[in-house]
Formats: sequence, C-alpha cells, structure tokens
Amino acid sequence: MLAYLTKSIVGAVVVLLMMSFIVFGLQSMIPADPARAVAGPNAPPETVEAMRKQLGLDDPAFVQYGRFLSRLAHGDLGTSVRTRQPVSDDIRQYLPATLELGLASIALGAALALVMAVLQFLVPGSGGIRLAMVGVGSTPIFLSALLLSYFFWFRLGWLPGSGRLGYRDFAGPTGLNLLDGILVGRPDVSLDALLHMILPALALALPIGIAVGRSLNGALHEVMSQPYVRTARGKGLSETKVLLRHGLRNAATAPLSMLGLQVRLLFGNLLIVERVFGWPGLGLYTVQAFASADLPAVLGVAIVFGILYILVNTLIEIGQSIADPRISL
Repeated sequence: MLAYLTKSIVGAVVVLLMMSFIVFGLQSMIPADPARAVAGPNAPPETVEAMRKQLGLDDPAFVQYGRFLSRLAHGDLGTSVRTRQPVSDDIRQYLPATLELGLASIALGAALALVMAVLQFLVPGSGGIRLAMVGVGSTPIFLSALLLSYFFWFRLGWLPGSGRLGYRDFAGPTGLNLLDGILVGRPDVSLDALLHMILPALALALPIGIAVGRSLNGALHEVMSQPYVRTARGKGLSETKVLLRHGLRNAATAPLSMLGLQVRLLFGNLLIVERVFGWPGLGLYTVQAFASADLPAVLGVAIVFGILYILVNTLIEIGQSIADPRISL
C-alpha cells in the first residue's frame, strides 16, 4: 500500500505540472486583455500599459510560468483579476458548494445506476428501460438541466430553480449546508438545502447513472452466467439473493472504472449546471473567470479540479482492489 501511495503521489505531481503547463499555454487563445480588465474599459492606454507591467504580462512566457510555479509551491495561486482577492481565498469560499453538489450527484448517480441495472436484470422485457436510458444518455447536459429547471421550477413550482439556500444569513461551520443544518440543530436549513440541491444534482447524476448503469448491467449478465452462480442457485437461493450476495460485488470492477471516467466529465459539466442553476460554486466562478480573462483564477481552479480527480480515481482503484482481490494495487 505504501509503494502504491508513493507512486500515486509522484504521478499526481507529474500530471499537475503537465496540466498547469497546458492551461497556462491557453492564455494566448483568450482574446480579452487581463490588464484592460483590471484597469477598466475606459482607462487610457498609458494606464493599461502600466498595469500590464505591474502584472508582469510583458515578461516572456517561460518567466511568467516559472513565477506561477514558484508561487504554487508556496500555496499562492495569485490574485484574481476579477475579484481582486487571492485566488486561494476565492477557492476556499466556493469549494464547499461544489463539493456538496459533486458528492450528492455522484451518490445519486451511483444509486440510479444500481436501480436501473438491477431492474433490467430482474424484470423481464425491460426494453422500455433500455430505451429510456439511451434517450436520457444522448441528451446534452445543458438541455437536460434547462428542461429540469423549466418543468420542476418554472412550470410546476415544486423545487427551487436557482441558488443554494433560502436562508441568506446562515453560515455553518463546514460550508456544507446540508451537513451544517444537522450540526447546528437546524433541520429546516438542511431541508431547504436539500430542496435546492435536487435539480442540479439530478442533472449531473443522469449521465453518471446511465453510463455506470449500462456498464453494471453488462457486467452482471457476464457474472451471473458463471459456474459459482449456478451453484448458488442450486443451493436454493432466490434470484435476488444470488444477485445481491454473489453478483454485484463480482461485477463491480467495470462499473467502478466507468465511474472514474464519469467523474472526469463531471468537472466539465459542473461549469454548465452551476451556470444554469446559479449555484455559487467553482463552476460558476470559473465561467465568470473565463469571461473576465482571469487567468490566475482559471489556473487555480484547474489545479484544484486536478487534485480532486486524482484523489477520486485513487479511491476508485482502492475500491476495485477491495471488490476483486485479484486486482493488485
């Protein structure tokens, strides 16, 4: 385990360096001028030029990148062009909302995948379920988010369609509103946070549930035809017990790999869903940073998302080794 963790940490450092270099190189593709954004749209050219020198934008690219890596080694992600605050402070402010939404969507997606896969396996003639999965899975994330918002918020008024919490003066100890409401004895806050989370979490969970559910269903059909499963049936166990005791664990390897791929796509989908539902997280923060040519903010968020992705995939690999002892770390 120690060797595996050491290898994972070294690999994570290499990946983050490569990712930071790629993202940093994209600054030349951004048409906006960060110096102009800081100085203001009506600032004279002399002020813009002075601001460009102050920000170090006239330095060669390798000098700017080296300066960025030096600050990064000390935990300094720079100062946001848009908010005029340290990027690390902005990330600490917006990260809890993204973590809460991301964890909820992953849990909901895994639950949907399990239900759909089991129903397809146990219910005969489940062609309608497969057809619905194909239809939902082929819907772009922005369209499904807009449809959920339109029907359940605008038309029916069942669920909130914007924001994260109705209590504007509430501030919990962890920043995770659903958990903070429980910790401080405010079940009304937890309920309100849950209602605000349902639509954006469902929009993010649908692609996860469809992809992982199809993978799990295919793995179940293969596992349930193995000799040890026939032996379990011969002992008189019901099909449901055979599925729960012998099928799901042995079929977990492929769905866990698919879940890792979906987590990677989840970070991109967060930018869209948080923008549609006005969720105050890192996704919305990144969209606003792109619009303002806020390169330090974009780089900082990319580093954070990279660390989260590596952490999640490490946990998934450990989960695969637990589910299937034949897989060695």
